[in-house]
Amino acid sequence: TFKGYSKCVNTIQFSPFTGGRYLCSGSDDNTIRLWDVETSKSLHVFNGHSCYVWCVEFSPLQNNSKDTNKIGVVGGAGYTICSGSNDKTIRLWDIENTKQLAVFNGHESRVSSVKYSRNETSIVGGNMICSGSGDKTVRLWDIRTGKQIHIFKGHTSDVLAVEYLPSENDSSDTNIICSGSNDNTIRFWDIRANKQLHEIKGFDDNTEIRSFEFVPFDQDLKNNEKSKKNTKDCCGYSLCYGSGNGLIRVLG
Repeated sequence: TFKGYSKCVNTIQFSPFTGGRYLCSGSDDNTIRLWDVETSKSLHVFNGHSCYVWCVEFSPLQNNSKDTNKIGVVGGAGYTICSGSNDKTIRLWDIENTKQLAVFNGHESRVSSVKYSRNETSIVGGNMICSGSGDKTVRLWDIRTGKQIHIFKGHTSDVLAVEYLPSENDSSDTNIICSGSNDNTIRFWDIRANKQLHEIKGFDDNTEIRSFEFVPFDQDLKNNEKSKKNTKDCCGYSLCYGSGNGLIRVLG
C-alpha cells in the first residue's frame, strides 16, 4: 500500500526501465508522485500543475541504453515523465533531476490522455507526444520545442483516450494515432497527411469510449488467418476498448 495522497488517484504507470520497479501516479491534489515498488516509499513529489492530474506516462524504453536494469530512479538519465491536467496543460518532467522541463499550452479544456511516440525518428526528427482533451481535439507536440505540430478535429465530445497504432513487430509506432471519445467513436488519424483516416462507431448506443488497448493477435491465429488472405491489411493487433456502460469489447 502506497500512502501519501490526500485525494483521489486518477492514473498510475510502472516504469519501462529497471523491470518496472518504479511507479508514477497523478492525483486530484495536483501532484505527481514517484514511488519505489520494492520499499513502498515515495521518492519524489512533482509540483507544478494547478489542478487535477488526469494522466501520466513514462518515456519509452531507450534502445541505446546499455544498462537500463541498473538505472536508479533519480539517476534515470534521459528518461522523462509527461502529464496532463485539468489546468489544460501538458508538462514534461526530468526523472534524473526531478525538474520540470517544459509546459505545452494549447488545449482549451482538461487533458485526459497523453502518449509518447516510440519512434526515434519521426516527421519532426524526434519523439513526439500526442494528447486528447475535453476540448474535443487530439493534438501532436514536438518534445524538443514544446510547440504544437498538428491539431486533429472531428470528435464531437471529450477525447478520453489516445494511443499510437503500433507497428506489426511492436518495435515502434506507425504514423497513425487512435483516439476514443465521449461521442462513442474511435477515430484514426494520419500524422503525415494531418487528416482523419477512419471512424468506428461503438457498438453500444449513447455511451462513451473511455479507454482502449492494442492487443497482439495470437501468432498461430494470425498465421492461420494470413493463409486465408483475410488479414493482408492488418497490423497484427486487435483493439480492446472499455465503454461507459460497463462492457469491454474486442475489435479484430
